[in-house]
Amino acid sequence: QVQLVDSGGGSVQAGGSLRLSCAASGITYRSYCMGWFRQAPGKEREGVATPDSDGSTNYAYSVKGRFTISKENAKNTLYLQMNSLKPEDTAIYYCAARRLWQRSYSYWGQGTQVTVSS
Repeated sequence: QVQLVDSGGGSVQAGGSLRLSCAASGITYRSYCMGWFRQAPGKEREGVATPDSDGSTNYAYSVKGRFTISKENAKNTLYLQMNSLKPEDTAIYYCAARRLWQRSYSYWGQGTQVTVSS
């Protein structure tokens, strides 16, 4: 049974930082691709930090240089370090996973709200 629990959101002023966490159970990182997405009100969900086919991480252009994805394997936890936050980063952030042979992400965390104030 796959379960993703994401957390770490909150309210922060522009220029501040947050670290989101995604605790995964029922999966192994060797068998799944995992990444971070976000969705702002009235906007489509977008990939924030997702694995490329070559194993590297594809960051959305708007967050390159500011966001960093990482893993703590001992805790089976995925992180998204968000620095230099901007108001346009305000969104609900989701951890997501898919099996290696799937084209779309089918497992999702419940979402954690990130609000960045000017």
